[in-house]
Amino acid sequence: MFIVGLSGLTGPKTAVRGNWIAAAGMGIAVLATLISVRDTATVNWILIAAGLAVGVLLGVPPAKKTKMTAMPQLVALFNGVGGGTVALIAWAEFIETDGFARFTAEQHPTVALVVGSLFAAIIGSVSFWGSLVAFLKLQESIPRKVEASLVKSAKLFQVCNVVLLLGAVAAAVCIGLNAGRGSPGWTIALVLVLAGIMGLFVVLPIGGADMPVVISLLNALTGLSAAAAGLALDNSVMIVAGMIVGASGSILTNLMAKAMNRSIPAIVFGSFGGDGGADGGAVTTTEQGAVKATSAADAAIQMAYANQVIVVPGYGLAVAQAQHAVKEMSNLLEARGVEVKYAIHPVAGRMPGHMNVLLAEADVDYDAMREMDDVNGEFNRTDVTIVIGANDVTNPAARSDPSSPIHGMPILNVDQSRSVIVLKRSMSSGYAGIENPLFFLNQTSMLFGDAKKSVSEVIEELKVL
Repeated sequence: MFIVGLSGLTGPKTAVRGNWIAAAGMGIAVLATLISVRDTATVNWILIAAGLAVGVLLGVPPAKKTKMTAMPQLVALFNGVGGGTVALIAWAEFIETDGFARFTAEQHPTVALVVGSLFAAIIGSVSFWGSLVAFLKLQESIPRKVEASLVKSAKLFQVCNVVLLLGAVAAAVCIGLNAGRGSPGWTIALVLVLAGIMGLFVVLPIGGADMPVVISLLNALTGLSAAAAGLALDNSVMIVAGMIVGASGSILTNLMAKAMNRSIPAIVFGSFGGDGGADGGAVTTTEQGAVKATSAADAAIQMAYANQVIVVPGYGLAVAQAQHAVKEMSNLLEARGVEVKYAIHPVAGRMPGHMNVLLAEADVDYDAMREMDDVNGEFNRTDVTIVIGANDVTNPAARSDPSSPIHGMPILNVDQSRSVIVLKRSMSSGYAGIENPLFFLNQTSMLFGDAKKSVSEVIEELKVL
């Protein structure tokens, strides 16, 4: 059911069904685990029921109430909880066996218990604390100046991470070598603390532009740690579920890294960019020259008489919750015979598939959502491209400027369109913290303001044309 559910996530039309199937599979796994408990005399069913109730109360309300703009944060937080759970399981096994001092032939093989528990303790702790930092970054709870200074201190963090990793592994090896004789409780605590600090130090200096890849990587690590815990507990469901999550997360991480033309080590150890500057007024001049401001009326006229319009969504669309307005605008254009397509960059937004989910929520036809490789050949014959809150994924410096931090990253070839309209609150830089030359091209005009309000104004102008 996990595998069938995962296969359903390949498209919006089957995603909901896939989620329900996978959730039902997990429900069966939990029920089967409770039924399989043999020695009911030592099981505190009240504690188990209380734990289930707490999990439901903590899990369901956030999932129901969280807006799509905050979905990346929720994913990071839930993923972190999974890693933390695995770390606690490893700790519990250490306590249960008196520091791996006693075993029974019917229980667990010594090697699987010790190695699986220690691996789960390290990776689970890294995933938990790293995911918390990712959550704070996505929530923008870390001040921009602090985040910028953390990014600049990346090399210092890297040195500390090497020391922390060696320390955690050394402590784990000592515990393993003493298996059978038992290790004091502080040794496993040391492993968890060192791995936890490493989780913090790994993610703290990584810039905001890399957060989607980081979330995917942490998700993969959580899956691998769960599989290791499954080996320790001799639990087939944890092994299967953990390996599915670990494998799919690893594949997704690799695909996203390739979409940025960067290696995973380069992202983890050589991040770039923090959050862009705070939104200000409609600044119209920078070092690169002047930008042209436009109005909703002019934008409506351009699109109404175009043959093809491409919409490029970004995180600004998510912040403004403008997806429904964009869908209404597209309906009006299509009613006039204009072909409308949506260009989706693999790392647009702040988590994998963020833009696809937003547009699907507004009932945008899945066939109209075009992946980067499929749509890039369309821009040079497109009359108008409207960029809504996207920045770094449309930056032509990635192709033309070898000194740019994002040089070599595949982008949407928006600059090849006959006309480009950029919806943006201000001239502040994007998530990578660098300026976008697209805004200064002759065919580009800027429509400043909140994306939802700007699109609504364009809709009103289209209605009167």
